[in-house]
Amino acid sequence: MNSSDVIIIMNNLIVKQSLAEVIADKLKEQISSGYYQLGEKMPTEPELMKNFGVGRSTIREATKRLVQSGLLRIQQGAGTFVEQTESIGESLDRRINRANFQELDEVRQLLEMKIAEKAAINRSEMDIVVLKKHLAARKQAGIDNLIEACIEADIQFHIAIAEAAKSEILFDLYKATAIHLRKWFLSIYPDTQIFIETQDSHERLLADIVACDSRQAWNTAAKIIGRVYQ
Repeated sequence: MNSSDVIIIMNNLIVKQSLAEVIADKLKEQISSGYYQLGEKMPTEPELMKNFGVGRSTIREATKRLVQSGLLRIQQGAGTFVEQTESIGESLDRRINRANFQELDEVRQLLEMKIAEKAAINRSEMDIVVLKKHLAARKQAGIDNLIEACIEADIQFHIAIAEAAKSEILFDLYKATAIHLRKWFLSIYPDTQIFIETQDSHERLLADIVACDSRQAWNTAAKIIGRVYQ
């Protein structure tokens, strides 16, 4: 168990939650009970860190969850404010946890072309360095027939493309779906053959992104989807 996880007994069941989830739930209770009013500015990160006795990353993750659920709104330069006093729906993270692997992969496939297109427009030189590193790891793991390492490198390569797209919502959506697919990939790919066969197309995708050719990056991503998921 991760050191940031906590165990909660709920309806006689043992439930594992991240520390950020626990803090998010506590803040949600405070908002719902009226402790924080609609439109009220929330305490600063240092204040919340002191109140809950946790680090900055935990507070940021908890706040992010409440923003995604519609309870909070971040206004750049002003702070974080209560947007709703009742959650408008299930959080993205929890909904994704309930989805089956096929549903997650459908979402992932839909995002592939758009993040490739935007990465070709917005990528930085550092993004290229990261992409090359993951693609090289993918290739070597494929040659060595290390399926777990190959899948991990493949996922990290595509997550890096999503990060290079410089769209926070696209990155969050893609990463949230992709990281849940490892087990399914292991169940459908007995070896690294498919990764070896698609290495060239992934190299072309990287070349399109390096060349800032957004149209071709879209087309190459579409070809990869058609080859891998048919």
